[in-house]
Amino acid sequence: MKIEQIYTGCIAQAAYYLESNGEAAIFDPLREVQPYIEKAAKDNAKIKYIFETHFHADFVSGHLDLAKKTGAEIVYGPTAAPEFDAIIAEDNQEFKVGNYTIRAIYTPGHTLESTCYLLLDENNNMHGIITGDTLFIGDVGRPDLAQALTSELTQEVLASHLFDSLRNKIMVLPDELIVYPSHGAGSACGKNMSKETTDTLGNQKKTNYALRADMTKEEFTAELLDGLGAPPAYFPQNVLMNIKGYDSLDNIIKKGITPLTAQQLEATANSTGAIVLDVRHENDFVKEHIPNSIFIGLHGGFAPWVGALIRDVNQPILLVTPEGKEEETITRLARVGFDNTLGYLKGGMEAWKAAGFETESIRSISPEEFAEGLVQNPITVVDSRKPGEFSNGHVVEAVNIPLDFVNERFAEVPSETDFYLHCAGGYRSVIMASILKARGYHNMINVEKGFGGIKNTTVQTVVNQAPSCSNS
Repeated sequence: MKIEQIYTGCIAQAAYYLESNGEAAIFDPLREVQPYIEKAAKDNAKIKYIFETHFHADFVSGHLDLAKKTGAEIVYGPTAAPEFDAIIAEDNQEFKVGNYTIRAIYTPGHTLESTCYLLLDENNNMHGIITGDTLFIGDVGRPDLAQALTSELTQEVLASHLFDSLRNKIMVLPDELIVYPSHGAGSACGKNMSKETTDTLGNQKKTNYALRADMTKEEFTAELLDGLGAPPAYFPQNVLMNIKGYDSLDNIIKKGITPLTAQQLEATANSTGAIVLDVRHENDFVKEHIPNSIFIGLHGGFAPWVGALIRDVNQPILLVTPEGKEEETITRLARVGFDNTLGYLKGGMEAWKAAGFETESIRSISPEEFAEGLVQNPITVVDSRKPGEFSNGHVVEAVNIPLDFVNERFAEVPSETDFYLHCAGGYRSVIMASILKARGYHNMINVEKGFGGIKNTTVQTVVNQAPSCSNS
């Protein structure tokens, strides 16, 4: 069977391309759809269907743009009610793509409309199953996302549905079936996903905690909900965009690719309340940046951190990017629904300085300087990693304020005295420092290379037995 996983690491998302006898189907496409169109053209195939496993929360699907550009029909599972034309499949309804058959299997639980797609080859043999967010490798989908839209669908209700779906619809399938999930490690749609992105169903029955044969529904629900942190704020906004529709990516890029002089950028920021988002490397941001700009670097977990920290997808955004990275930045913002990019600083920081505007910097030291300084001046150490990371090892007497929660925990940040700030490798601490500086904190000292570098110094560290709060 000709099926290809198209994995996008920065948001830990997998789309799938299936082709047979001149016809193709795309499953859970990303917002930038041209690569799928080009792939089908290379195969001399017409994209016939766009299958959606559910209304995604962590990214905006490309289903509408792809349907408009190719004439393909959009398919959802039972109970889905999109505000655009789509086929709402019945449970076990089959669709032909060339010589292949796709069977919709209704599997509510992650969301009420969640549906998996069983893949049958030209001989009608079962090959694999595209599981969306119902079944991951090593985990299953979180059941708490629908509650933001429908209060009756509590996490306990959906967990009960998910238990039944897994046991009655998926675990009864052959062990040799290949599981093709929509996400891998790093996605906030689950809590314990493997770095592997495919596996056999039989192996998952042996190794996935949620598929234990002797598990009761009560045990399943308790284990599934244990340690499940709050979903990122942008999730329900992305769901609504996927249900209601959105502007085309072409229009978003056309608007956002506007070059602005330093004077125009400042004027636009003042008149619109736009955030100046700096996506360069953290080392560049630390040296110099526009006052009150926020750093979230392209080379890290860019889009999820934008969604977790900026929160409102309608927030106007102005960009400072490495040269040539403007369109990529706008596209990656749009993947998670941030469509309101107003332009970028033409000429970057050099143009900003040439126009006579001031810059700011962040005090930043090496791990060795941190070790020496901590002995001479034992000031507060703020660790911006997640609670689980903190539990696995941290500087003695460090305060854990995860970057995820910086907006809720400003009161815990030292405001009168200097403090050290670090993360795991140097990326998240600079994000946090930029947010603190924008809020008027200028007393942090960033530790380069983070805890990874600190461990190689003489600084005393300690390991907790358990995290002080749930990992999220």
